[in-house]
Amino acid sequence: MKNKNIMTKNRLDRSPIHLLHRVEQYAGDVFHEEMTHAGLTPRQYAVLLTVSQNEGLSQTSLVDKTGIDRSTLADIIRRMLKKGLLRRKRTREDARAYAVRLTAKGKEALASALPAALNADKRILKALPNKKEREEFLLSLVNIMEAISKMAEKEQKNG
Repeated sequence: MKNKNIMTKNRLDRSPIHLLHRVEQYAGDVFHEEMTHAGLTPRQYAVLLTVSQNEGLSQTSLVDKTGIDRSTLADIIRRMLKKGLLRRKRTREDARAYAVRLTAKGKEALASALPAALNADKRILKALPNKKEREEFLLSLVNIMEAISKMAEKEQKNG
């Protein structure tokens, strides 16, 4: 879809939902191609990376940091526990909450997956011709996520 005129009559070419969905499909395909040896899904990778940077994080906090919904995250963690990638135990502060940590196998899986994930990111960002555009794109995504998070927080408070 080379430099199409942004003012095209086709509504889909100007729909953020549609365009983000198409980019997400491509990004998922690239991630899976790069990650074949590690056997991780994008969400499993996100969980491993987030836990590695926040050892002892509760599952509730993982939901907040990854954006993965609560029931999906619980299922992902259950499968990762069975694979021996994570361990969890009840927190001292709240006996109902679990603190999640990487196992040695989880650390190995993450170390193995990291180069593939970085390569996937590079492949995706290559669609933008220069470093400035890549940085602006990433900043725009961050800004969108922050704005959406703030709107969701307001809705929860008012809801």
